[in-house]
Amino acid sequence: MQDSASTLRSSTSAAEWQQRVDLAACYRLVAMFGWDDLIFTHISARIPGPEHHFLINPYGLMFDEITASSLVKVDLEGRKISDSPHEINPAGFVIHSAIHAAREDATCVLHVHSVNGVAVSAQQDGVLPLSQHSIFVLSSLAYHDYEGVALEDDEKPRLVRDLGNKRFLMLRNHGLLTVGRSVAEAFVAMYFFEATCMMQVRAQSGGQPLRRIGQAIIDGAPAQWEKVTRGAGGGLAWPALLRKLDRLNPGYRD
Repeated sequence: MQDSASTLRSSTSAAEWQQRVDLAACYRLVAMFGWDDLIFTHISARIPGPEHHFLINPYGLMFDEITASSLVKVDLEGRKISDSPHEINPAGFVIHSAIHAAREDATCVLHVHSVNGVAVSAQQDGVLPLSQHSIFVLSSLAYHDYEGVALEDDEKPRLVRDLGNKRFLMLRNHGLLTVGRSVAEAFVAMYFFEATCMMQVRAQSGGQPLRRIGQAIIDGAPAQWEKVTRGAGGGLAWPALLRKLDRLNPGYRD
């Protein structure tokens, strides 16, 4: 593995290699936080440059096994750009290629089937304004109705239409999706999304009437989001997360 990683690193640009490292770290962090679903969800990241190539997980590897060199590089048609013994998840390709093609700002697309996320996605009213975390989600949230496992290309325009210019997408009866200008931003957004859902489920189980946050506060959340997260994770949270990952599950840089 070390030799193949060195060979790949020597033949790729510094920008691509950094994106590989960040995306591999993201996969391992998703596993660390317990948002993975065996091998059945996916995170993708666009490689800097004009070619519209992006990286996605090798289908069959657990998220805590993924390394920078094992990620598969594909184009928007799903064709592998570089040699890899691995295939990609066809459902992952449909969802991610649709969003990457439509949103230039969607450098990273992160999709999970977290237990709390799926639970809230099955609720008629979706995300409720119950927590501080929820105001950031609600200020940039869209919904997409369930159409079965995402294997058909004809779902792409509806997925893109429903997402629009939002950061958070709740896939009804399915799970959660975030987009970010970087891997760090998409991950921190997913942290807030999943935490919002967990807090909602726990609040609903308390048996008391729920206090809702007013719309005026939600309307002011976007400016607060940028200020508090400092670019949604790139400045503070992401480096701290990488330090934690280096302590607990190193090897993602290979």
